[in-house]
Amino acid sequence: MDCHVAGAPRNDEMIAGKLGVFGGVGSCNNQFNCVQYKNMSNTVNTEEFNPLALDNQLCFALYVCSKEIIRKYSPLLEPLGLTYTSYITLLCLWEKDNVTVKDLGARLFLDSGTLTPLLKKMEGQGLLTRTRGGKDERTVYIKLTDQGRSMKEKCSGIPQQMMCQNIIDMKNAAPLLGTLHQIMQNMQSQSE
Repeated sequence: MDCHVAGAPRNDEMIAGKLGVFGGVGSCNNQFNCVQYKNMSNTVNTEEFNPLALDNQLCFALYVCSKEIIRKYSPLLEPLGLTYTSYITLLCLWEKDNVTVKDLGARLFLDSGTLTPLLKKMEGQGLLTRTRGGKDERTVYIKLTDQGRSMKEKCSGIPQQMMCQNIIDMKNAAPLLGTLHQIMQNMQSQSE
């Protein structure tokens, strides 16, 4: 089966549903899953194309890159007592402090089952406080402590150190980041 948008030609300008973009193979009319690829004949032999080949799965490439990039953060974060998830939590709180757990989870794309134990650990490290809302006891606010705010200076060199890892050429980084943010927005709008 392939992913075919009605009226689209089945030639070199065919849609990428054949590529199994997110591991899905089947019919759809969703532009997000069926990204149109131009001039596929330059890169893919569509007659012999295997949509179930691991190397043809965008989801796998994203998974591997994410896992390996996070692994490269470990030696930079461990001396500070941070994990990658606690680091991105601090990044978020440095942008906007005193937020609800719900808002923080939405910003970080983390569910409460992941976020709650992380915040409890970070509170134990003295990086933040968790305070129940006055009017609604179910609402919990997260606020940085002085120690949590001072971590910003300690972490200030981490982005530069990561750039020095030569993971991606800087001229390609901005377009890739834009594409990834678009995917994140699409995923978020689909879950609402």
